Amino acid sequence: MAIITDIHGNASALKSVLAEIDSRKEIEQIYCLGDMIGIGPDSNEVLHMLFSRDDIKMITGNHDEAILSLAKGEEYPQSHSHARKHHQWILDRMDKSFIPKLEHLPRIIRQNIEGNSILFIHYQIETGKMKEQISNDPFSSIVEPSVENLETLFKQNNEDLICFGHHHPIHYFRGNKAIYLNPGSLGCNHKPAVRYAIVTVSKEKIEINLEETIYDNSSFLESYNKLQVPERDFILKVFHGNQI
Repeated sequence: MAIITDIHGNASALKSVLAEIDSRKEIEQIYCLGDMIGIGPDSNEVLHMLFSRDDIKMITGNHDEAILSLAKGEEYPQSHSHARKHHQWILDRMDKSFIPKLEHLPRIIRQNIEGNSILFIHYQIETGKMKEQISNDPFSSIVEPSVENLETLFKQNNEDLICFGHHHPIHYFRGNKAIYLNPGSLGCNHKPAVRYAIVTVSKEKIEINLEETIYDNSSFLESYNKLQVPERDFILKVFHGNQI
């Protein structure tokens, strides 16, 4: 199976990764771990690619849910107030037929494969907050990547493999209780490269390969100025390393 996360409205990156995954005939399932939209302007293209396939299972992330809260007239998270203008711009341009599809996505997926329990989640959520609306900030605060921090963060979980996103750097740690995997943001990088992971599960072991492929991101980066994306200077600096 392949693990992707944090596409963030970057259709060029997603197209590149899906083409590479499709060339590997052994991959039968793709798990997408949230934040499909927000930051990048290609919401419709990204969502069309994802929802048009039957081999992709998705969960929601904080950006998806914050934009949904605006679409549904619900309370918007105060913690995301700095991004509200940007999220409204994303929503205004989004094909509204995707809203009910996003709304019906789960926050977590649990699977048992070859006797191994696997959790797919955007980021850790305490048990009592699993059904909290996004305005109540159910996702835990980000911790720096280390096996000690992740063991503390996911201490309530008993899965053998925990796959997540949200924090954009790569995380890959084998702890005493679990393997912790975040393949890194697919759509946000300081170089023209996309990241994902291939996970092979057998009764004997869980094998993880971190993958990176180079793609042409010039048109995507130029679209921020062409489309006058709100907060584009900040986004291009922080999430794309001022590659232009």
